[in-house]
Amino acid sequence: MTGRLNGKVALITGAAHQVGRAQAVRFAQEGADIVAIDTSSWDLAETVGRVEALNRRIRAFEADIGDHAALGAAIAAGVDALGRLDILCATADVDSTGPALDVAAPDWRNALEANLTGVWRICKAGIPHLVEGGRGGAIVLLGSVGGLRGLAGVGSATTAEHGVVGLMKSLANELAQHHVRVNTVHPTPHRFGKAMHLLPVESVEPEDIANASLFLASDEARFITGVTLPVDAGHCVK
Repeated sequence: MTGRLNGKVALITGAAHQVGRAQAVRFAQEGADIVAIDTSSWDLAETVGRVEALNRRIRAFEADIGDHAALGAAIAAGVDALGRLDILCATADVDSTGPALDVAAPDWRNALEANLTGVWRICKAGIPHLVEGGRGGAIVLLGSVGGLRGLAGVGSATTAEHGVVGLMKSLANELAQHHVRVNTVHPTPHRFGKAMHLLPVESVEPEDIANASLFLASDEARFITGVTLPVDAGHCVK
């Protein structure tokens, strides 16, 4: 199946690396134009090249998700250039380790700032464009299995990712009247390894996560909202 996102524009943060780049390329393969945001213009250039090789339009912006004004300006410029916004994929993942009570207060705040408040900022800046379009849309927030279960040794990140699930469920309720769907995708971290998976694989790949995001962003999932979708090789049921 091709053309699942024909005529649509997708905003993707974290688009210079790993999952964000895979989302940008996969969505472009299915006909979407891309607004790409990350903190590294050098690595964004690689994403731009891959999307343009698919004959899709892309506008890339260097912006820090901690700077609400810069983030909002970048999103607005991308939407103005491409004419609309239909899909928002928010990735703001900073790894944080240590038991919950052993994490220093500044590190705790930094983890929540990056992994929860950063996602909220992306949503706050991007959602008005989805709503103003009047066509509905889809939001995919990226977390990890840490947002679905308690994980020892990553207390602050696990707390933040549970917060992202709460944000998703609140937004799903608030935006349903506008026909905007909101869901989360939860991959397994690479560090878990084969022993932590039900399926005999070391890890999932960025392309696997991008495919799950594509499904949730497409009309195939038009009646799916408020769900947490693991892409975890069975980690959560082992």
